[in-house]
Amino acid sequence: MTEEKRIILISEFIETKLRKEKELEYYLKELRELETKILYLRQEVGLTNTIINMIKSEKVLDIAEHFASTNDNILTSAINKTDDE
Repeated sequence: MTEEKRIILISEFIETKLRKEKELEYYLKELRELETKILYLRQEVGLTNTIINMIKSEKVLDIAEHFASTNDNILTSAINKTDDE
């Protein structure tokens, strides 16, 4: 193999290496951006779940209050009927 062919082969490898390094840099940058987006999305999902749970628990409290007031009304009606007799 002549010296010129060796130089060409080495230069091709160097070019390939440089191209791959640039490609790697590009994908690492994209990965960092995607990881940042994933972080924000996870935080938003967590916040949304917290809000949903707060709303659900508030409805449960309203239902409990409704049953309590209904039971009070029933007891009051029963007491009033007993007093009327």
